[in-house]
Amino acid sequence: MTDGLGQRRIDAKTPLEQLPGEVPVLQQMVLTLLADNDDLRRQLLWFKEHIFGRKSEKLDPNQAWLFEALGQATGQTNVPDPAPANVPAKPKATVSNHKGRKALPANLPRQRIEHHPDPEDLTCGQCGQTKQKIGEEVTEQLDYVPSSFVVLQHVRVKYACKACQEGVVIGELPPMPIEKGRPGEGLVAHVLTSKYADHQPLHRLEGIFQRHGVEISRSTMCDWVGRAADLLEPVVAEMKRQILLSRKTHTDDTPVKVQDEGGGGPCRKGFLWAYIGMANDVVFDYTAGHSREGPLRFFGDYRGYVQADAYRGYDAFFAKGKAVEVACWAHTRRKFWDARGSDSLRSARMLVEIQGLYEIERRAKEQDLLPDQIRDLRQSQAKPILARIETLLKAWVLEVLPQSPIGDAIGYAKGQWAALNRYTEDGILSIDNNLAERVLRTVAVGRNNWLFFGADSGGHRAATIYSLVASCKLCKKDPFAYLRDVLKRINTHPASRISELTPPNWQSPAD
Repeated sequence: MTDGLGQRRIDAKTPLEQLPGEVPVLQQMVLTLLADNDDLRRQLLWFKEHIFGRKSEKLDPNQAWLFEALGQATGQTNVPDPAPANVPAKPKATVSNHKGRKALPANLPRQRIEHHPDPEDLTCGQCGQTKQKIGEEVTEQLDYVPSSFVVLQHVRVKYACKACQEGVVIGELPPMPIEKGRPGEGLVAHVLTSKYADHQPLHRLEGIFQRHGVEISRSTMCDWVGRAADLLEPVVAEMKRQILLSRKTHTDDTPVKVQDEGGGGPCRKGFLWAYIGMANDVVFDYTAGHSREGPLRFFGDYRGYVQADAYRGYDAFFAKGKAVEVACWAHTRRKFWDARGSDSLRSARMLVEIQGLYEIERRAKEQDLLPDQIRDLRQSQAKPILARIETLLKAWVLEVLPQSPIGDAIGYAKGQWAALNRYTEDGILSIDNNLAERVLRTVAVGRNNWLFFGADSGGHRAATIYSLVASCKLCKKDPFAYLRDVLKRINTHPASRISELTPPNWQSPAD
């Protein structure tokens, strides 16, 4: 007899003489149930860890010490080789004993408010003379003045000949960010920055504006965002051109919820793909699905290093043989971190080895090494660690179950092994793809507030604005100041010099 899942089941009415023959079936059922129970326990542990556990993935330093001690006992140390003699040492930062408050920014406007003593205290009690000012003490206090609206009146003055009443001329209006629209570039830049940099949905902005006595509906602001995105699209197209000329590119993607045109109904899943060049220029690309067509269309015939995760959608692009794949050690490390609950010894050993790789990267960053020096440092110190990791992977893959968490981590590392070693070939490469993950965090935080895109057109529009906002953040430039200036200039800026308006090349008028 079989149960509802198609597996054989022993009935209570089975004759006793037939039970011995059913023992193999019962044994197999027990093994299956034990395996299912173990898998469910691991899933429960994973969810509890990710929901209630600490988010930090820092390794206990005592674990590193333990494996170093074991390595010394067996003649295999995990201590990195000494740094090359040609690597300059970075001077130690001077430690200040000053415990006072940090000075307020010097660029902020100051409003002087004088406080004088009472008039009766200005007469000297000894001789009766009037006291004179001999100095002052300044105490600075940081205050906030709420943002405000201002109405700009563009007055077009008319002129005519009084003698013949002919030849009437009138001054021309300056270019407007939105043709026949009422918002100035500062207001449009504020809406874009609030929504895409500060994660304020338009309905919240609508309420904020109402507190200032200004009625602007969210549908009107939505139209402004769409027109501004169309206006700024040539700048993003130039950034994409620059990225495809870069020697290396980071890429990753994140899902977003999207409604169909017209609104209503259940949301489906769209994706925003981030592409980052060496000049800190970021381009987001929206796709309605998660297929390989997105990277294939964006990269085209790109030749250079591409650092990404192990998503199979990139395989067709790398199969063309023109770009070089660079894998991410952070993704690999996370696999072994998640396997701690099922195989603590192997996962801890691998985490210690990977920590050695990151220790080398930390020293290279602290010493401000040039790319060639970083490559030499990796070749001399990271290569031996990578050789030890490869030896461990080859031994462990024969000892663990492929479907277990540790087996999955080992399989992931082995499948990506060539790409995981590639960062040692060139000093411009990174050990991981965390840069792309940090850029995508802007979208991840935002979608918790605006929840979904109203249509695919909204996804393309958001990709344009996110590209500029994320680039400004990487270039450490104020996105509001950038957007306000570019919206003011773009209608009259020569197309041949559009690269001047990209965030990496943009110069503030105040500079």
